[in-house]
Amino acid sequence: MIRKLKHTLVFICFAASFYGQAQGVFSKDIEGKVSSADGDVAATHVLNVSTKKAAITDIDGFFKISASLKDTLVFSAIQFQRKEIIVTAEILTSKTIYITLDPALNELKEVVVMPYNLTGNLAQDMRSEPVVVAATLGLPNAYVKKKTQGERKLNEATTGGGLIPVNPIINAISGRTKMLKDRVKRDEKYARTERVRAFYADTLYVTELKIPALKIDDFLYFCEVDDSFSSVVDTHDKIRIWEFLKKKSKVYRENNNIDTP
Repeated sequence: MIRKLKHTLVFICFAASFYGQAQGVFSKDIEGKVSSADGDVAATHVLNVSTKKAAITDIDGFFKISASLKDTLVFSAIQFQRKEIIVTAEILTSKTIYITLDPALNELKEVVVMPYNLTGNLAQDMRSEPVVVAATLGLPNAYVKKKTQGERKLNEATTGGGLIPVNPIINAISGRTKMLKDRVKRDEKYARTERVRAFYADTLYVTELKIPALKIDDFLYFCEVDDSFSSVVDTHDKIRIWEFLKKKSKVYRENNNIDTP
């Protein structure tokens, strides 16, 4: 009797163990539907982490995947937050399961784009960035001074081909060479005048030198005929040039009867 009871207990334990294992091994196709507030649930990945099997939802969010009790299912898509569920007995017995996914929270870090190694500080960038000219670009003849029209014509008049160039002789006799030299000198002086014109704002000529706005160009040409004009401007010293203009402005106003307020 005791022996029979022992056999019965052993059988019950074995059966219970087998039933439990069968419960864990038993799998079935789980059907379900994924949904989201924005409605775009197509191509959501459904992964059974336990079996490494995967499925993808259709355009309406429906899916089918094989799973067993206590398997882990993962639902993921770039537009959704990752979601995990554990397969329960209730899920295994359900005809259809419904999974709701939440939109992904893509919180991006602040990125400050500084192209060309700029800092965003205008004053600093102006000091550090080289001016784009022929020299900084490494172009050929970058440091060759461009000739003015008068200089080109003078060069043509004083040079020529052949063993004995004829053009220089003819131009010297006719006076053309002298005329062109005078033009070059005039162009150089005019270039200086234009440079000084750009050094200072018109308001300075009007408020500080008391020169009417419509008379600024005439005043600069008045300064140009002074023999010391070229040497002063060639110093590129804006303070010295300004002192020169202040002295000339007094004479110019007197000569043109311009009353100062």
